[in-house]
Amino acid sequence: MSKALTGKVALVTGGSRGIGAAIVRRLASDGAIVAFSYAASEDRAHALAAELEKSGDTVLPIKADSADADAVKAAVAKTVAHFGRIDILVNNAGILVGGLVDDYKLADFDRMLAVNIRAVFVAIQAALPHMALKGRVITTGSVTAERSGFPGSSVYSMTKGAIASMTRGLARDLGPRGITVNAIQPGPTETDMNAGEEMHARLRPLMALGRIGKDSEVASLVAYIASPEASFITGATLNVDGGYLA
Repeated sequence: MSKALTGKVALVTGGSRGIGAAIVRRLASDGAIVAFSYAASEDRAHALAAELEKSGDTVLPIKADSADADAVKAAVAKTVAHFGRIDILVNNAGILVGGLVDDYKLADFDRMLAVNIRAVFVAIQAALPHMALKGRVITTGSVTAERSGFPGSSVYSMTKGAIASMTRGLARDLGPRGITVNAIQPGPTETDMNAGEEMHARLRPLMALGRIGKDSEVASLVAYIASPEASFITGATLNVDGGYLA
């Protein structure tokens, strides 16, 4: 079978677990060479790399905390040093620290902005000199950009709203270079962030399909946006949410 991403080099931030790991697996299965960063999940990162290398895929795990701008830049530089360029940048690293505004810690606020917004901008800025025409920039946003849904999610929702706005602006900046910029907005998905049957039971009635999404379903949308077939899609925020926003 033809693999749509054969010969492409991808960097996925936050790629050791959950949606990030699913994206790494899918891009690799579609033929891409994949570097991915991780912050604390070193065992998972190396297990994922070993799994994919056993299947004949080329992957590179890179330790880099996305809260550290220099570490983000270094991850880009290491990818380029190993593979020569970056064709696909997937900004997936993100954190969620919930809490009501009354006593929300400023340190948590600052870290959320650093990981969920600043790291995205830094990675894009660092990758651009190494990205040729027809490059792809894809960022993991969230349906909370459009519907917070629950108390205590205001700061997280704000960061994901910023991703949607930045995506539209960067699409204008980079369109003349033939680089597309898009965001995917997952709804409730089976990950560490939405772990536990109690949480799933609260979420299922909100879904048009009556179930929680799978990380592989989110990865499928990323793979499509990264493929040549999506060359006319840019500046978009694409929901993969089981009808959560319907």
